Amino acid sequence: MEIKVVQGSIQEYSADTIIVNLFEGVTVPAGAAGIVNQALSGAIGEMVANGDFTGKLNEVGVLYPRGAIPAKRVLVVGLGKKSEFNQEMARRAAATAVKKARDLNGKSVATVIHGSGVGAMPVLMAAQATAEGLLLGLYEYAAPRQKNEPKNKIESIAVVEYDATKLADIQAGVKVAEAIAVGVYLTRDLVNMPPNVATPTKMAAVAQEIAEAHKMALTVGDVEWAEQRHMGAYLAVAKGAGESPKFIVLEHNAQRQDLDTAVIVGKGITFDSGGISLKPSEHMDEMKSDMAGAGAVLGAMKVVGLLDLPLHIVGIAPCTENMPDASAYRPADIITASNGTTIEIISTDAEGRMVLADALVFAGQYKPRAVVDLATLTGACVVALGEGIAAGVFCNDERLQGKLTASGEATRERLWPMPLWDEYKKSIRSEVADIKNSGGRYSGVGSSAIFLKEFVDFPWAHVDMASMALIERGLDASYVPVGGTGFGVRLLVDFLRNW
Repeated sequence: MEIKVVQGSIQEYSADTIIVNLFEGVTVPAGAAGIVNQALSGAIGEMVANGDFTGKLNEVGVLYPRGAIPAKRVLVVGLGKKSEFNQEMARRAAATAVKKARDLNGKSVATVIHGSGVGAMPVLMAAQATAEGLLLGLYEYAAPRQKNEPKNKIESIAVVEYDATKLADIQAGVKVAEAIAVGVYLTRDLVNMPPNVATPTKMAAVAQEIAEAHKMALTVGDVEWAEQRHMGAYLAVAKGAGESPKFIVLEHNAQRQDLDTAVIVGKGITFDSGGISLKPSEHMDEMKSDMAGAGAVLGAMKVVGLLDLPLHIVGIAPCTENMPDASAYRPADIITASNGTTIEIISTDAEGRMVLADALVFAGQYKPRAVVDLATLTGACVVALGEGIAAGVFCNDERLQGKLTASGEATRERLWPMPLWDEYKKSIRSEVADIKNSGGRYSGVGSSAIFLKEFVDFPWAHVDMASMALIERGLDASYVPVGGTGFGVRLLVDFLRNW
């Protein structure tokens, strides 16, 4: 949905629903809320004075003007404590308010920017955060049902600003938010799709659409292509798959040798049964989300194209299923990766690090200034950090880690630094190969990352997002739905924009 930016007074705007805001503890409405309060003969102030609205974050008060202004209803959304206000609070407030408008069957919505006035947030930043909340909060997955119940739907959104000098910054912030929302929607859709739809072939088709829309170079490698590049680790996982594997490489500004190069890599296991090391049947359906890293890379590359970022950016998504089959790789097999490293297979369910190994080696040919991989890699990271709280980041470069963690805070796609200690190597030592692909249950959260470190010789960060891709209950963020979260898109885009 496109957000229209207009100059004017919010109380005079012709929409069926208008949204203003108040901080917690405010007793005398000011700014846009004050102007609307005056137009409504003090109704907002009365609501506060009677204790019906306190301004706590995500609280929404509803008023009906009865002809005093063009709008049919006024929503007052709480921004929480002024001392704690940031981009995240703006996103949550915007999402909460617009969803309330939808629930009340509002069709046209007009809102002010949250936080750019009394909140003292830079206008561009506040505009982007507000618009992200509005758009991401309205996401719904179009599930394949024979009968769909009619749902309320917002048809138009306008951001109204009285001060003409702020319009350019608001438009710039909204433009970025609209592009980000497109990428997040794409990733959420891919993660929500059933695994018989979101196959490696489907992932490649999406990459093709992105390449054509934004003039990116595209490679989709098949089995023969991967064999020519000696990608034994990636191909081992693909051996048991019913679907043909696709090694996807998207390049933005492919011919620009004057630009810095960043590579983003995403694990693309479109369904993970565990292979011969079969997973328990309970909750195996959630393994449709094991391609969420690749989904995030595709979503981020879509945003990169829409914003035309001034970098040489390579997106790599090694996609395949991991299935049990007579042809599937087995525990005790010895596999040779594309850099010559031999790998003793302990568990075929440690397949993500296998496909990433060859993808990271492939990334090295671009002489990158930084490589970031995202993967739903280990249950250990879920245990360490909790479900839906944060992803772990393992990094061999302090500057890169600092940039990523800062982007995590700005986007609320938070990262917590985890250790890459050499002691973890002990758990993956092999008597019959260079390394093992698993150190066992008690090998520690860092054993998978230390495995991947064997395949990099450049600044690199590994983001283990196992707990963040698919959730069964809503997070404490009004714009993150149950199901596919789209985690990683906003993180990567913010990182690349603040390169």
